[in-house]
Amino acid sequence: MAGAAALRRSARRAIRPDEYTFSRTLQHAERLLSSQASPDRGGVLGSELGLYPPERIRNFSIIAHVDHGKSTLADRLLELTGTIKKGHGQPQYLDKLQVERERGITVKAQTATMFYRHAHDESDAPNYLINLIDTPGHVDFSYEVSRSLAACQGALLVVDAAQGVQAQTIANFYLAFESNLSIIPVINKIDQPTADPDNVKVQLKRLFDIDPSEALLTSAKTGQGLSQVLPAVIERIPSPPGKCDSPVRMLLLDSYYDEYKGVICHVAIVDGALHKGDKIASAATGRTYEVLDVGIMHPELTPTGVLYTGQVGYVISGMRSTKEARIGDTLHQAKSTVEPLPGFKPARHMVFSGLYPADGSDFDTLSHAIEKLTCNDASVSVTKETSTALGMGFRCGFLGLLHMDVFHQRLEQEHGAQVISTIPTVPYIFEYGDGSKVQVENPATLASNPGQRIAACWEPTVIATIIIPSEYVGPVIMLCSERRGEQREYTFIDAQRALLKYQLPLREIIVDFYNELKSITSGYATFDYEDSEYQQSDLVKMDILLNGQPVDAMATIVHNQKAQRVGRELVEKLKKFIERQMFEITIQAAIGSKVIARETLSAMRKNVLAKCYGGDITRKKKLLEKQKEGKKRMKRVGSVDIPQEAFHEILKVSNSK
Repeated sequence: MAGAAALRRSARRAIRPDEYTFSRTLQHAERLLSSQASPDRGGVLGSELGLYPPERIRNFSIIAHVDHGKSTLADRLLELTGTIKKGHGQPQYLDKLQVERERGITVKAQTATMFYRHAHDESDAPNYLINLIDTPGHVDFSYEVSRSLAACQGALLVVDAAQGVQAQTIANFYLAFESNLSIIPVINKIDQPTADPDNVKVQLKRLFDIDPSEALLTSAKTGQGLSQVLPAVIERIPSPPGKCDSPVRMLLLDSYYDEYKGVICHVAIVDGALHKGDKIASAATGRTYEVLDVGIMHPELTPTGVLYTGQVGYVISGMRSTKEARIGDTLHQAKSTVEPLPGFKPARHMVFSGLYPADGSDFDTLSHAIEKLTCNDASVSVTKETSTALGMGFRCGFLGLLHMDVFHQRLEQEHGAQVISTIPTVPYIFEYGDGSKVQVENPATLASNPGQRIAACWEPTVIATIIIPSEYVGPVIMLCSERRGEQREYTFIDAQRALLKYQLPLREIIVDFYNELKSITSGYATFDYEDSEYQQSDLVKMDILLNGQPVDAMATIVHNQKAQRVGRELVEKLKKFIERQMFEITIQAAIGSKVIARETLSAMRKNVLAKCYGGDITRKKKLLEKQKEGKKRMKRVGSVDIPQEAFHEILKVSNSK
């Protein structure tokens, strides 16, 4: 049986002058062997995990630009180690969410434990435990990447052999570099007709100072070159640091909600060992829990009863509230004092939007759905708010617009919630004449009182990295200038491609900037951004009025120079989507008390002159005046229903200018 010889050797090494001690040690080893999981069952027990000390463990991530083949590479590595069967019929095995499969993107980082026999070992038994973490590639989910890297000592940097280094390749490289990880470059898709691995090696050397001889040439699709990946992981990535004989200390990496088990936490064991039944405490909240279940992802939840130093797995401890599982928290042995581990940079919410139930009576259902989903996605902030137009709802903060879109889709698909979302906005800072400052995440909360004079305002900016073919430099510079961008860098990666860096207001890019960039570059541009400082700007609050009444859910903050154009397009869009009523509807865009755009939706009218076949004109005028008075009374008491499509259309307009 695998590992039998090793267990017996460890027992004999434990021999003491006292024969009783030796016999008990040997009996313990034999008992562990007899209880090992059979190959048919595919289980893993703590006795097997004990065979892998930290020097036999490797933890690594796969980082890459979107669609460079990282999920396919993860599939092949899982097959290569026998973790999943070849031809399991489910491509991108670690992409488990429906939204990930529909969109072809990775949203949640996933962990899988693999057992691998390194070729240099004489035994046939697996002699290395390898934890693989597949990470998202899109800029909106860089928070997931940073959490994954916290549990790793190395990373595979995957680059498409045909497309070369792209914007998110650069961003992810620096995330890994700042985390002091060992980086192994992998040039993937070398089987493609347009592949040019030699050019990619030159790019890696020029941009990252990576030795071209260190790059691995692979094709995850055909399996070419994959046999060299895991040996490189073992030889080039260091083993996890940690003290095996210290009290248990672990980093909480992620959590998600299970209907029957409660909160399932993904953890990395930094020191000591964690056993089922142990008492653990949270360094952040001080609460104490009992470990109900512990195990590894192999690749599904596999109970082992124990986790040792350097290993990555899951813990179920009876947590029931999303607020209890704080991402980045240190969990440690109860009744012991430990130094908290350095967590990771907290998520910075870049986009805020209101979420309201399509039917006001479904508020409790939506609240329950959001609570469950935020346990699976801790990077979303949620606060309750009330709108006069839409009733009770939530103000949610997201990492970006794709993040918001994915959250909405998961609400509908996984929980059946029907929601109305308001115009997304970014966090602004306003300073009043008395020197007080306020951060505004919801434009409706910004006072329009003329007595409160706004002295200054600031908006968040980002440093955008854009990589494009050289022939598109002119149109891209023009696009960035229209979006109030300031050029920071302009260099050539090689003879065909250029790299541009711009400081751009976040508001200008949160909706359609990427789509327009792709359009003017025929799809060849890649785009990534990182947070930058706030900059002073000339901003105004614009209200939408229906029959003179402001619709708080449609309030927005715009740049003063663009206010009139945006207001005009907003009221034109609303006129198309609001249904005609029995009374006239006035649609206005206003800044303070000044109306900058107006449209009128005429009333539906009955032909009251149909029965007049002639006679005096005064009779017709009397009938028309009577109808006119009735319309005025209806306008005073009538309410205007705004369809959900109108909110979506306004979203496109107000953020694209």
